[in-house]
Parts: sequence; structure tokens; C-alpha cells
Amino acid sequence: MEITPEIPQDRQVIESYGEGRFRISGRAYTGSVLVFPDRTLAWPVASMPDLSMDALADVVAAAPPVEILLIGCGAKLALLPGPLRQALREHGIGCDTMDTGAACRTYNVLLAESRRVAAALIAL
Repeated sequence: MEITPEIPQDRQVIESYGEGRFRISGRAYTGSVLVFPDRTLAWPVASMPDLSMDALADVVAAAPPVEILLIGCGAKLALLPGPLRQALREHGIGCDTMDTGAACRTYNVLLAESRRVAAALIAL
């Protein structure tokens, strides 16, 4: 019995990560990225202190709206500052931080479930 979730061809699937790069739906990206179900964008955030609402403007403006934002913090988990978490919540976006590898894996699972998810991934 096949148990691998079927993901539509037009979806952005994270295939690999590491050494400052990501491979997403057959395309290589260098540096940090924002991944949405329908597109991937270069993201000029190199570490958690660089994170701000301005850096997440594409997530807030996304259509359809993002319900869940996964933040890949790099090699180790870091906490999201309370005011930033609250600002995202005010836009109807739930947020979870984890190391970048865990964020990549979790994004793919939620994508397979057709959730309105995005991932903000700091490159390792």
C-alpha cells in the first residue's frame, strides 16, 4: 500500500537543505528563502535578530492568506520575540519556530495536508 502523500505538481516542495542552499521543486536557491505553496522567494534574513515585520511583509500580504508560518531559525531553535508573535497573530497568522531542518520537514507535511502554510527559512 502506498502511503506517500500526493502533492500536486504546481506546489513548492522542499527537497533538500544545507550548506547555505535549498532545493525546492527542482530549483536551487542560495541563502535564506520564503516558501509558499505556489512560489519561493529569496529572503534577506541571515539570522533571527534580522527578523522583523518588514522582513515578513510578503507573508502578511500573501493571497490566499497564510494561516501557519514556520520559521526555520538556522541550526538551533530560537524564540520569536513576543511583540513579533503578537503582530503576526493580529494578522491571523499562527507562528512556530524550530530549527531549519525541522521547519523544512514540517512545511512539506502541512503542504501535503493542503494547509495554508508558509516557511521562512534561514539558511544553514
